Amino acid sequence: MSSGLAFPTIQTIEPAVHFAPPPPPLDPQALPHTGMLHLHDAAGQASTHLADAAGHAVHQAADAALQVLGSLSGVLLAGRAALIGTRLLAAAAVRAAEEQRCLERRQQLAATAAEQWEAAAFAAVRLNARRSALLARAARATAYGGPPPPAPDVPPPLTPVGERLGDLRGELARAEEALRRAEERQAAWEQQRLAALLRLDEEQDDDWQSALRESRQRALRRFAAERTADAEARQVPRQTAARRAPAALDPEEVRRTGAEILGELDPYAAAEAAELAARAVRDAVRRAADDPRRTRIHLTEARKFVRDANRQARETREAQERAALHYDFLRYETPEGAENLTPAPEALALLRRTRDDGIPLTPAEQELVERRVEERLHALEALYVRQQCADAVAELARRFGGRAGAGRPEGQEIRLDWTPEGWEPGHWLRATLIDGRLRVATMYRGGPGERSPEQRALDDARCTETRERLAEFEEITGTLGLGLEFTLEHTEGALPGVLGEDALVLDDLMEEAGRTADTHRDAPRYRTVDDDGRR
Repeated sequence: MSSGLAFPTIQTIEPAVHFAPPPPPLDPQALPHTGMLHLHDAAGQASTHLADAAGHAVHQAADAALQVLGSLSGVLLAGRAALIGTRLLAAAAVRAAEEQRCLERRQQLAATAAEQWEAAAFAAVRLNARRSALLARAARATAYGGPPPPAPDVPPPLTPVGERLGDLRGELARAEEALRRAEERQAAWEQQRLAALLRLDEEQDDDWQSALRESRQRALRRFAAERTADAEARQVPRQTAARRAPAALDPEEVRRTGAEILGELDPYAAAEAAELAARAVRDAVRRAADDPRRTRIHLTEARKFVRDANRQARETREAQERAALHYDFLRYETPEGAENLTPAPEALALLRRTRDDGIPLTPAEQELVERRVEERLHALEALYVRQQCADAVAELARRFGGRAGAGRPEGQEIRLDWTPEGWEPGHWLRATLIDGRLRVATMYRGGPGERSPEQRALDDARCTETRERLAEFEEITGTLGLGLEFTLEHTEGALPGVLGEDALVLDDLMEEAGRTADTHRDAPRYRTVDDDGRR
């Protein structure tokens, strides 16, 4: 018996992979090939990356720009984006913009299509999350009383699936600019909402209003600058200026200092926190002439209130955008005809509450949401690995001839059969994917029993060829972004079975498979983490 065992891992997500209809389950009473999806007939319809030579894994930027993002690749990239930090998402947006500028300057960019698609898809996910959070923020503003803010003029959500990379990059640039303007308009309205809380007791104090207005305008410009992808990627939190109170504590100087302190407020700062800071400044102004010590204390308090309010506003904004990102991912439904994903209604309700009502998740709720996101991502990764393994077998049949088919026996993620040219009618190769373990074995047609010397000799010859086929399988899956390294378990003999049906598996092979699986039980499935922390 000759068999090889491997544990597939996703090294890169190839951009052109679509959801495929699941192979039909096999009927144990069916005739050979009944219930089979014949991969050799569908080899020409495999993912578009197989249309090129399989050895060409690296594409120039111009070629990548012509690719179209597949449905499975797109949602898998969105899932990975949901599990990384905002800084890495912003860094991907910066990379996508730089790649577009390189193309516009007709420069060659030494990056693979998969890497470029990841950056563009992550940038789209980030923009969609910011868009949803902004719309929810504007909707909540009607609860403040007074005239509501104008409806944000936001771009439509980006849907990368089915788009060419070059077109998506152009849409990203336009949508980013439109969203920036919408965020600035909403922040300006939020500033006006805060203005009534930041007045001194003297209503007609033109000097105070002028100083405060200038200070708030500077705050708006800082806010806009800090919302760019480049600033988010650096993620250097801006600290409230810790200036010392004026030495002379002249009332006019205290007022100017107070205006500068209040000007540091984040436009989205909570009204309660803004009121605390404004009250401390008022107290400082009132005591400036007769109690310098208390004046300094009040100014210090005002700075602390502003610093805390800004941190809370930033954390709330990030939490709402992250909730929008998770919500979009968990709400996704697979295309018609593909396998459905497990729904997560409880997590969706929590995320909708955070996004729409601004209510933060408790630690237990956050754990629940992250668990549902990871479960869905694991399911998608399993679908992706299954699809790429099927594509690899189809490519083997295309290159070397023979027939290939796929089925879905109970308890298996997929079962792939390939009869290389010249192996018929007695032998074929069978690949089974179970719980992340891919096993390829040499099969012979028939039941268990004594084999004649001639049959055993042919079994051994086919097993020798199997070792070559395993190397070819590793090479093809490598071009498809899968990490695969077979461990040869046995070197002679073959397994009995019927092509198109379940194999009769020997007890000693199953026992050995269980022992091997135990050594990998705690290993993460289908995961790689690059040096920059990307999943």
